[in-house]
Amino acid sequence: MLEKLLGLPVLASEHGKDVDRLIVYIHYLMIVLFAGWLLYFAYALYRFHHKRNPRADYRGVKNHASSYLEVAVALVEGILLMGLAVPLWARAVDKFPAAKDSTVIQIVAQQFDWNVRYPGNDGVFGKQDMRWVSATNVFGVDPNDPNGKDDVQDTTQIHVVVNKPVIAYISSKDVIHSFKIIAMRVTQDAIPGMRIPIHFTPTRTGIYQINCAQLCGNGHFGMSRGQLIVQSQEEFDHWLASKAGAAPVSFE
Repeated sequence: MLEKLLGLPVLASEHGKDVDRLIVYIHYLMIVLFAGWLLYFAYALYRFHHKRNPRADYRGVKNHASSYLEVAVALVEGILLMGLAVPLWARAVDKFPAAKDSTVIQIVAQQFDWNVRYPGNDGVFGKQDMRWVSATNVFGVDPNDPNGKDDVQDTTQIHVVVNKPVIAYISSKDVIHSFKIIAMRVTQDAIPGMRIPIHFTPTRTGIYQINCAQLCGNGHFGMSRGQLIVQSQEEFDHWLASKAGAAPVSFE
């Protein structure tokens, strides 16, 4: 019920349930704290009204009720942290799915679009080097490496398979961007010179917006054109075959 009241966006990933659960539980805690402190404020106005206390009492409160409440709040926060947040983070950064069972892609952000690269039929990415980076070779693929001949590159649209883990290596060509898909509950900064892996498992077919969560220049808004297209394995294979051998897109 609280999910509807909070207006949480559509959920389309496996791990997103835990993210939403953490958000809901934190809001439950905030509601309890808000109501509790409001009641305490009303009680303090009544209990310490000047008509009941014409002379100031400098001895203060002698009981430890407030201390017990503070310990209880800290305990609940600790349970949320250790019971939900830390295990969720551990699964996100440590427990990666096997590459052979996943859709493995590379994503390079640039002003102002998303570039994506897939290994070809051999399942192996071609070698990369910074000296090969150009307007038509955003990933710096070695043109002499046979493993890169069948690699597929595209822009704006990222195709993945439903109910199949996705491993994405995030980087940037120019400034700091942030790869964010709200429906998948994933966000990762794209940092020049770094290739940071993330993973998620889409659970619903459809088209989902990709956003840049970092202000990256005057055309920042244009990066919201990015789309994650979740489709069946058959549809994905057909799309990948149609892209094989296509020339990379130039931004110049």
